[in-house]
Amino acid sequence: MNWLNDIIRPRIRSLVGEQKEVPDNLWQKCPSCEGMLFHRDLEDNDNVCYHCNHHLRITVKQRLEIIFDDSKYETIDLPKVAHDPLKFKDRKKYADRLKESQNKTGLKDAITIAKGTVGGQKAVIAAFNFSFMGGSMGAAVGEGIVRAAEEAVKDKAAFIAIPSSGGARMQEGMISLMQMPRSIIAVEMVKDAKLPYIVLLTDPTTGGVSASFAMVGDIHLAEPGSTIGFAGRRVIEETVRETLPDDFQTAEYLQEHGMVDMVVSRKDLRETLGRILGLLMDQKRKTPKAKTNGKAA
Repeated sequence: MNWLNDIIRPRIRSLVGEQKEVPDNLWQKCPSCEGMLFHRDLEDNDNVCYHCNHHLRITVKQRLEIIFDDSKYETIDLPKVAHDPLKFKDRKKYADRLKESQNKTGLKDAITIAKGTVGGQKAVIAAFNFSFMGGSMGAAVGEGIVRAAEEAVKDKAAFIAIPSSGGARMQEGMISLMQMPRSIIAVEMVKDAKLPYIVLLTDPTTGGVSASFAMVGDIHLAEPGSTIGFAGRRVIEETVRETLPDDFQTAEYLQEHGMVDMVVSRKDLRETLGRILGLLMDQKRKTPKAKTNGKAA
């Protein structure tokens, strides 16, 4: 009999009460300033650090709730595509990677299509989830962009793309690269219908996504601090043989150099997008007719 464990410790516990276990997910460290963030305060602040204003990545569901009016929207199913057209395998099978990402995120692929209203104006949003294989663009994402554009044209709604991607999906080879011109054609459908095409650039937007539909918007918005570019910083420095500025490929740098129109904080996104769509889509605004001798022409 161990008197210390069997007698003394139970008596001490009966006096001070059982110590409750503290969940290990109550706090999170900011990747920018390394400040500690309480999870409820972080959620209330739309996953933006309340110490340094660093915008942490969020899920597609959170993003859609932030942007759509009253956080209400309707999702649109992705078209069916061949899941593993090349039977690709590196360290593991591509089919297994897809299943892992689907189980992890609860999504079919890296893109989600939804429609609703923003600022009272109809809008179709195609939003990327970086947690799904780095938001890479394969056949399913390409089909999703086309489907979203078709839905926008059919409903006479604005098309808003929200990329967050490392680029093309290497496991689909040439099929993934073909999505670049297909996404451009989809965007042209929207523009030909005289409907707004707005891009919200988020962290990160790189590779084949930035080289296609992500940089041909009528208006480009970006979240603060987002990394936006094509090739990586090291590759560019070795190519041009120069040291690049510290803020190179950030949203603020691109705004300064004319590639981004506005850098908008997450809490202001719905209001800003609503104001832009109101200016571009308000059909009630009519140009007054010219008058001749006091009468309308």
